[in-house]
Amino acid sequence: MRLTLDPGLKRLMLALALTCAMGWLFKTHCAPGGWTASEQYSTGCYSDAVPFWTGRGVAAGEVPYFQAQMEYPVLTGALIWVEGGVTRGLFGGQANAMHFLAIVTLFNALLAGLILWLMWRAGLEERRLWGWALAPPLILYVGHNWDLLAIAFAVGALLWARRNEAVRAGAAAGLGMAAKLFPALMLPLLGLGALFGSRDAPWVRRLMLAAAIGAAAVAAWAAVNLPVAAMAYERWSEFYRFSSERSGTAASVWEILGQSGVWATSTPDRNLYAGLLFLAGAAGIVGFGWRLHRARLWVLFTPLLGWFLLTNKVYSPQFDLWLYPMLLMTAPRLRPIALFVAGDIAAYFAEFWWFASTEGAWPYVVTPTWIALAALVRAAAIMWLIVEAVRRPAPDWVSRTTNAPAGDRTGR
Repeated sequence: MRLTLDPGLKRLMLALALTCAMGWLFKTHCAPGGWTASEQYSTGCYSDAVPFWTGRGVAAGEVPYFQAQMEYPVLTGALIWVEGGVTRGLFGGQANAMHFLAIVTLFNALLAGLILWLMWRAGLEERRLWGWALAPPLILYVGHNWDLLAIAFAVGALLWARRNEAVRAGAAAGLGMAAKLFPALMLPLLGLGALFGSRDAPWVRRLMLAAAIGAAAVAAWAAVNLPVAAMAYERWSEFYRFSSERSGTAASVWEILGQSGVWATSTPDRNLYAGLLFLAGAAGIVGFGWRLHRARLWVLFTPLLGWFLLTNKVYSPQFDLWLYPMLLMTAPRLRPIALFVAGDIAAYFAEFWWFASTEGAWPYVVTPTWIALAALVRAAAIMWLIVEAVRRPAPDWVSRTTNAPAGDRTGR
């Protein structure tokens, strides 16, 4: 039996492969120099894979949590371990950090291809599919770290929710939480949708569905985490301690306010204020979006995630990749996404150029003000997208009962 690929999907996949290849070149163009003179910051070629090769025992084949330190959740740690094994298996004693970076990029490219296939299969319009196939954020981040694993689970959860398979969506969100915590934002929306999305089902059935969603998420997360937590609790819990104890990153609103002298806060205060501000904004997003999106509350995952990024004390550059595919899938219009991408690129280089300047490398004059200006552009785009998400109908594909046939993927 011969497997045939839709011509439209084939073109998209080829374009995505080119985009990921450009991402690979972007991260490896400074490899021959070995990151001298802070070129990993000056040129933006920094990747977490390089320090992890030796700093987290990947080169030695150490098992995360049991033998090696790992400040990522369990599924991401497992992915890093697998990629390290593939690197050592392919390159043997000659394996080095650049080989590991190549394998990390390849695995991420495959995850990006999976996300594209899921989007295509769901019936997204062609412009949105090309927005992922030619995504500028993929050039920046396909070789940066391992967040695409959690993103793939989040996309899967969103698409299962769209098909009214809320329990499976909950399980996917639970697995996403085992890779990175942000897919957890899907769960309250799924629960509220189960309880109030339909007025026809009896209350008992609604309660049972909400309970099943929660149970599926907890079971999926626990199946991955509990065995590791039981045998290596200290290293397993490092991610959660690290997340609580770190003060913040240069592009977060809290760090910008502190650096500018407007409002300096301690780490415990940032944890408290960020949590309260997020909860207040999340209640507003759900409240204002309720009338329009009650039957499909899961579409509010995108504005909730955007608000979380804005209020969180940590806003690392690659977090923009969390939001970008969700915007392509659920944003009512595409124009604000262009502004978001511009802000993402500006914030990426402003932050890394600032790191370079602190080490006396080019460009020497970058200050936190540059980061603040870039972050302001990005924040304006996210706020625009949040307002549109709660006030405007979702894209046509969201409410379409059947997927559009190949060649008929028009829409807003």
